[in-house]
Formats: sequence, C-alpha cells, structure tokens
Amino acid sequence: MSSPTPQTGDSPAGFAYATTAYLLWGFLPLYMKAIDHIPPAEIIAHRILWSVPVAGLVLIVLGRTGDLVRALKTPRMVGMAAVTATLISVNWGVYVWAIANDRALDAALGYYINPLFSVALGAIVLRERLAAAQWVAVGLAAVAVTILTVSAGVLPWVALVLMTTFGLYGFLRKTLPIGPNQGFLLEVLLLCPPALAYLLWLGPSGHFTGTTWADTAFLLGTGAVTAIPLMLYANGAKGLRLSTIGVLQYIAPTMIFLIAVFVFAEPFGPARAIAFPLIWAALILYTGSMIRTARATRA
Repeated sequence: MSSPTPQTGDSPAGFAYATTAYLLWGFLPLYMKAIDHIPPAEIIAHRILWSVPVAGLVLIVLGRTGDLVRALKTPRMVGMAAVTATLISVNWGVYVWAIANDRALDAALGYYINPLFSVALGAIVLRERLAAAQWVAVGLAAVAVTILTVSAGVLPWVALVLMTTFGLYGFLRKTLPIGPNQGFLLEVLLLCPPALAYLLWLGPSGHFTGTTWADTAFLLGTGAVTAIPLMLYANGAKGLRLSTIGVLQYIAPTMIFLIAVFVFAEPFGPARAIAFPLIWAALILYTGSMIRTARATRA
C-alpha cells in the first residue's frame, strides 16, 4: 500500500476509516470459515473477480478513472503492479487455506510479526538505522519462531509466508506511483484473466452456480470483504500519523487470535504459550520505540 503522508495530528475521519478496516479484517476468519468447504483457489478467483466492480465503482464516484487509464498505458507501472498483485494473491491464498485447515493461530502469528519483518527489511535493504529496542524486538520474534519450529519439527510456514508476502507487498507497493484505490483496481484487473479462466475451466463443477444459494451469496460477497477494508485503510492512513497506524495494526491479528482460540477452539499448546507472549513483548518494545521516535520528530 502507498506510504501515508506524514501527519501532524490524527483526523477523526482517518481514525474511523482505519479502525473500521482493521475490525473488518479481524472478523474475516468468520466469513472464510463459512465457506471452508470450497477450495481456496476458487475462493481467491472470486475475490479477484468481484473486487473489480466494487473498486471500479469507488473510482467512478471519486472521479479518478483517468489515473487508472494512464497507469494501464505505462508498461513499467503495469510490470510493478503485476509483481505486487502476485504477492497479494499468494497472501490471500495461504490465508484462506489456513482458516479452512484450522491454522488461524498461524495466520495471527504471521500478521503479528509482519511489522517486525518490515523493520528488518528496511534495515537490510534500505540501510535504515534501527533503535536498540527495535533490534531486541526483531530478536524476540526470531526466538519465538525458533521455539515453534523446534516444537513442531517444521517451520511455521503459514506464518512465514503471510509475513513475507504481505511485508514485501507493502514494501514494493510504496514504490508504485499511483494512488491506493487506483493501485488496488490495477492489481485485480491484472489478476482477472487467470481468475476468470480458472472459473470458466471449473464450469458447472464450481460452487458459484453448482451448489446452494448461500455459497453463491458468500462468493459474491468476497469482492466486498476484499476491496472495502483495503480502500478504507488506504483512505484512513492519509489522515493518521504513522505511530497511530502502528498501534492500530494489531487490532486484526489480536481478533484473529481470539477467534482462533475461543471460537474455532484451535489447540494452544506450551510452545505457543511461550511464543505468543514473546511476540507481544516484541511488539510492545517496537511500538514504544516507534512512538518515542515520532514524538521526538514532532518536537
């Protein structure tokens, strides 16, 4: 997503937009669980296809369709958008698979450690200087992942793929010289041909028309549950300070965590009982350091 413009204060509208987006993302596992009998690839194809009219309508209302037309005529921008579109589609696919296969806790872990991955990425790729507390936070996250790996005998690949794809998506999305709403529509337009081809290949065997009306309604709704939170966030971020966004971003993984434990009844064994508090401690250190830096900059 585009990097928000630095703010001297938080606007009520920006706070409302961003909070609503994170709450919608937090409730998304319940929606995806209702269609966990549908193959993830089919769900992703419908998320892509039905996001187009939702995002297109928003651009028409905002009068920004010209930006999209210019982007489609710029090969470099189309190429960059193809990369970010690929990353976000992989992220969506793994997320849907995780919810359907009782791995929502791993999804929560992935989105918890995503900010720390972004910080480490900035330090390694952009040579950004990190405060000592931020290095400690990254180290605690690494220890947590190591504990989960040793306990399970395998890397927590769901969390790591979600972390990596969303982190790289955010990192590369900042370099895409187009507005957030226009960029999202450009991405789903590029993903539309393979998604549509896949659904046509499924034909009557697909769940859109081949099963119940509830499946049809849920698949139609995937466009709205995909596009609306993303665009709410993009518009909310423009009215918020980075430090505020940094705190709000933990709403969604916290809700996913609570839903996984108390609604989906996923097992929360000893390894997770150690790893998750380590992650929370890392996030407290990271957020505190970020807020102190933001206050010093404003001062």
